[in-house]
Amino acid sequence: MAKTKTRAKKKTTTTSSSEKEYIIVDEAAGLIFETEEDLFGYFREAIDKLEEEYSSLRSADDFTDEDQITRENYLEPTLDEPDEVWMDDKTFEDFVIYHFIRGYEQGDEAFKYVAVAYVSTEDEYPTFVFIHFPSRDSRVWQNYQRGEMVYDKNFEQVSGGSVEGDAMGEGDPLAVGLYQAMLKVRGEKDIPQDKFQEFAELREETIENADEIWRKNDLDGNILVSFIREFPDHETTKDLIYIAVTQEDEESNVHSLLFSFPTTDKTLADRYRQGENLQAEEVSQESAH
Repeated sequence: MAKTKTRAKKKTTTTSSSEKEYIIVDEAAGLIFETEEDLFGYFREAIDKLEEEYSSLRSADDFTDEDQITRENYLEPTLDEPDEVWMDDKTFEDFVIYHFIRGYEQGDEAFKYVAVAYVSTEDEYPTFVFIHFPSRDSRVWQNYQRGEMVYDKNFEQVSGGSVEGDAMGEGDPLAVGLYQAMLKVRGEKDIPQDKFQEFAELREETIENADEIWRKNDLDGNILVSFIREFPDHETTKDLIYIAVTQEDEESNVHSLLFSFPTTDKTLADRYRQGENLQAEEVSQESAH
């Protein structure tokens, strides 16, 4: 049971003889309605098409109608603070729709909430929701990860730590995931992320003249190679260590730079001293992503 919802602003127009209230979905696009009946009538075909699509995907094992009603309170936070937003300009010819997706955990149960909405071109605000629903079926919510991803909360959280030329700056999932894992175990007194750019110039020296190079395979079979260099005499930071993490191509041995970061935490640095300890001459070729 997917439901519609209007978040449109209302505007009152006053003349000498009367006062009238209008529903503003998108003033710039001329989507101004006198009544909710007019509004829902305008979008009726789109609503029906989206509801039919959702019904065709929904399985008997997913949330029941009653379950969905008890989770409607997740709609507003999904629209206001989504994990992902996808712009879809293919489903309808006349207008663009946006898919808002956010993950939740309720007790032992994990699910995602999906809202398909019209977004005002003026203030980028979702003014009309065609359908919204929770789903624990990945096949369902992955269907709405289509079009162009215009917002990614994970990337937003880590973009400040990206250095030009690394894979993380391009939103690479492996780089973003590994970087987030590093942030979680990073000490509170370590160099803050907003200072990382101040040490970016150390990346090339770390890769070209590493004190240590370590290669390991992660659980997914990715070959990760970490370049580590200590800068004990750094002018601003005592006990500085710089680490660059790359992914090695198994066939060509070429390295793609995933991300890099400074740290003063020796315990954190030790996490990258795992696997096989290589000599510099064993690393045949290094290239930025």
